[in-house]
Amino acid sequence: MADQPQNSNPLDSKNNVVNKLGSSYPGKNPREAEIPDAATLREQWRFAIRQYSKWYSHAWGTAILAGVSIFALGWLIKGSNPLPSKKEAPAHHHHTSPPPTNQDQS
Repeated sequence: MADQPQNSNPLDSKNNVVNKLGSSYPGKNPREAEIPDAATLREQWRFAIRQYSKWYSHAWGTAILAGVSIFALGWLIKGSNPLPSKKEAPAHHHHTSPPPTNQDQS
């Protein structure tokens, strides 16, 4: 038993860093022992595309939800449509004064 080394795995002593609590984490990614076969690479690529697509759609969904929420908050605070480009023109700005009536002359 005394003849066995404490770290039987060479990666543990070479690539891992021990923090103050005693747990270890890899210091850097170890090199591949061999080039993975095409099926493995294809599966990794598909997984990466699925993850990216999921994160991308979540980001767009969050942005749309935030925009709608801010618009609704502006509507509640203002009491009407907060976008000035969509605001209807007030009716009293487009009316002209009626012509004077001559009630004195009969």
